[in-house]
Amino acid sequence: MLLSQTRGQLMIIGGAEDKTGECKILREFLRCAGGLKARIVVMTAAIELSREVAQNYIKVFEQLGVAYVRIVDTVCREDASSSSALLAIENATGVFFTGGNQASIASIIKDTEIDAAIHKRFSEGMVVAGTSAGAAVMPDMMIVEGESETNPRVNVVEMQPGMGFLPGVVVDQHFAQCGRLGRLISALVIQSAVLGLGIDENTAVLVDGKEFEVIGEGAVTVIDVAEITHSNLEQLLKDEAMAICGAKLHILPQGYRFDLETRSPILAKVAVQAA
Repeated sequence: MLLSQTRGQLMIIGGAEDKTGECKILREFLRCAGGLKARIVVMTAAIELSREVAQNYIKVFEQLGVAYVRIVDTVCREDASSSSALLAIENATGVFFTGGNQASIASIIKDTEIDAAIHKRFSEGMVVAGTSAGAAVMPDMMIVEGESETNPRVNVVEMQPGMGFLPGVVVDQHFAQCGRLGRLISALVIQSAVLGLGIDENTAVLVDGKEFEVIGEGAVTVIDVAEITHSNLEQLLKDEAMAICGAKLHILPQGYRFDLETRSPILAKVAVQAA
């Protein structure tokens, strides 16, 4: 898996993160972005009712003590070259992609001036976060849509290029709540990706260098298909069931970490002491 040595942290959230209680995930995002001195840009390309959703995040971030929060509202690709938006990103220590429609994020922002600006600041250490649709766009290939609560099949999932912050990985969100194991496995096999991350609601992975840590109340399901012993993909017709043998599965709750380079879990301190 090719991961840049110099880059910021990624916070990939499975959706429905707590915004009214302890706000553990959003607190950690702000802490990574500079705490009270954080300068946050909220990206709303994924949603039609962008102002209302963005205002909710502004309210939470300001209640947690952050004074600098800006909205970058991109309705069309022309908005992605706005000088004020580019200046806001240049000054930001954290960018947050809201939920909504991941295809909209890619169609409006990918390969634009804003896209280049965010990647530049990310390479310089800025934190990039996304929830739900904002999480789905993080890899180089993303799930656009697909069936839930089904076995793996070729026609279960539709893929297209994502924003490329986390290459070689496929992300699916609302994972346990929507029963998306089958579609994540389908996406992995179809795209020949190495790892799949299924992230539950109110749960996030914080990617720092070559590792990530799980934060929140749910779990992250990690599927490793790098060393599968058999797949029937080449023999399948469109609607036929997949066979995958030898895949690895890890279920990681809060406090557990994962090494993206060696593709191995790092046990939480409590688990190590108990063992």
